[in-house]
Amino acid sequence: MEKKKLDWENMGFNYMQTDKRYVANYKDGRWDDGALTDDANIVMNECAGVLQYAQTVFEGLKAYTTEDGRIVTFRPDLNASRMVDSAKRLEMPPFSEERFIDAVVQTVKANAAYVPPYGSGATLYIRPYMFGINPVIGVKPADEYQFRVFTTPVGPYFKGGAKPITICVSDFDRAAPRGTGHIKAGLNYAMSLHAIVTAHANGFDENMYLDSATRTKVEETGGANFIFVTKDNKIVTPHSDTILPSITRRSLMYVAEHYLGLEVEERDVYFDEVKDFAECGLCGTAAVISPVGKIVNHGEEICLPSGMEKMGPTTRKLYDTLTGIQMGQIEAPEGWIKVIE
Repeated sequence: MEKKKLDWENMGFNYMQTDKRYVANYKDGRWDDGALTDDANIVMNECAGVLQYAQTVFEGLKAYTTEDGRIVTFRPDLNASRMVDSAKRLEMPPFSEERFIDAVVQTVKANAAYVPPYGSGATLYIRPYMFGINPVIGVKPADEYQFRVFTTPVGPYFKGGAKPITICVSDFDRAAPRGTGHIKAGLNYAMSLHAIVTAHANGFDENMYLDSATRTKVEETGGANFIFVTKDNKIVTPHSDTILPSITRRSLMYVAEHYLGLEVEERDVYFDEVKDFAECGLCGTAAVISPVGKIVNHGEEICLPSGMEKMGPTTRKLYDTLTGIQMGQIEAPEGWIKVIE
């Protein structure tokens, strides 16, 4: 299929409407067959459950053009599984993992002309999401739901390379123990908006959230997990039941151990020990790894030895290896790459 004539190299990380999207509806206790549609608009009642009580979950993944010209997605089975977990937590009927993957494949194939060419630095972002759509005025789960998938081509998260960022320790809590921090629900991101706007207003790029129970342990940012590199080159990531289980983080830890031969550890990370790490990064779908150069805690600065000019050497190896796997330059572990036939 001939690609759209777009300025791929100068594309930003913004929404651009594509030709098709997938829609399935849940009513009377079952999901319908679902189908692709041209219509990008959603019509719902003013009292829809999602509008009144934020009953919505979502996922994010990407499609790439590999070096040999194939269109692929990266570990969609893990996105499918995580969305099932998210739906169950919000009392929503899960959309099966098999149907999730099929919907993603259908939507990417229908928008293949928008998958950026190899080497452009751009990708096709895929957003599956589900929400309560029937009127709900009492506080209870909706009875009817809609599952949708749309795609949009996006440029690299960082223009001109991934420069280390400066983050601050937030005064706000991201998630409570036994709350919803471990699922990908819209409500978790809504509560982070004031905190990130506040951080930006104070000159910081992102927040570091500490655990709400003791405020002594590192958790995550509003939309990414932390990874740290010790001075003896061990990869450490925080463990917490209120952290969203990042697919990128999980993949990076595997790459560190099995491709780079590094020791990896998932454990409690106390804020007091952050000053002793050699490197720090934020990991997620959009940027893969965002290097952190400085962490500020109410005026106290922690400057990572890796500095503010470029990614630390171990973080760079992790980034290059994972993106090489995603782009088909490095052989992937079995099951990681889903080819869109």
